[in-house]
Amino acid sequence: MSRLSGIGGRLYRGDTSIDFIGKRRRWYAFSGLLILASAISLGVQGLHLGIEFKGGSEFTITKPGVTIADARAAVVTAGITGETVVQKIGSNKVRIQTGALTSFDAVKTSLASTFGVNIESIDTQLIGPSWGKEITHKALYGLFGFLFVVMLYLALAFEPKMAIAAVIAVIHDVFITVGIYALVGFDVTPATVIGFLTILGYSLYDTVVVFDKVRENTRTITSTGRITYSTAANLAVNQTLVRSFNTSLIALLPVASILFVGAGLLGAGTLKDLSLALFVGLATGTYSSIFIATPILAALREREPAMKALAKRVAQHGSAPLVTDLKSAPVVTGGSSNKTNWARGPRNQPKRKGR
Repeated sequence: MSRLSGIGGRLYRGDTSIDFIGKRRRWYAFSGLLILASAISLGVQGLHLGIEFKGGSEFTITKPGVTIADARAAVVTAGITGETVVQKIGSNKVRIQTGALTSFDAVKTSLASTFGVNIESIDTQLIGPSWGKEITHKALYGLFGFLFVVMLYLALAFEPKMAIAAVIAVIHDVFITVGIYALVGFDVTPATVIGFLTILGYSLYDTVVVFDKVRENTRTITSTGRITYSTAANLAVNQTLVRSFNTSLIALLPVASILFVGAGLLGAGTLKDLSLALFVGLATGTYSSIFIATPILAALREREPAMKALAKRVAQHGSAPLVTDLKSAPVVTGGSSNKTNWARGPRNQPKRKGR
């Protein structure tokens, strides 16, 4: 930890710097590959919507020693055709989801004879397709409403271009997470939607932390004229890098335990749906706040006339050694006769006395 703290100190002071902004095309290419893979998985496999969204029937049997193979055989014996989802929950419970049925008697009788339980002990649930469509519409309304409120808040609290960059990063995170969800083949349930909304908030939280440091570093760069906007933004990313890493690691550890222990060993289906969305979303949210959101912001701001003029001034006079206190930086003006000491170097000749 002391070594990590030392690296963080050097990154914060500018002694060590990673060029996140200058190498943004690499990050864009990597994200493009992830987005392409997500689009292919969505187009080929699509999302496996749960019973809550498409409607259907659900049967739950609780008995020690239940197996998925026996449950599938019982469904086939009952004459049920079409897509059937069978999940084992824990060690003594199995859940069967089928399409909408007009009668539960055949399935319940087959399950009762297969597992040797009473028909009354089999939990049944029927969800109509209209209710599933209503849940889908509410989920989409919540997503678009969230994005609109976030853009409005960021535009008022920071600046409009920061809001645009943050929303692009959020869409990037959600699309990749949905693509991985389709690739893995997990069912999309209300718990999945909750996970998606949670990762939206976390992704924006990490992005806002970086943007706040960017705003602090770029508040006076046009007046000091010492470094470009991209350089100041890159410094902000380096200054918040260790903080983002620590925060993400602490957030991922409990989610990983839920995913691999709770869902993998205990077989909790609801935990699996929620934890996968959280795990992938937290990882992509941290990645996008560093490698996507800030480079996009720098690219948008560098197109402004004031920032173009600043870049020309910095290129003419050369950049100063990087320090964290940008307010105390020497000033570079437009005229060549007003160069500061760091631009022209110290005079080695002694002053002559007047005659």
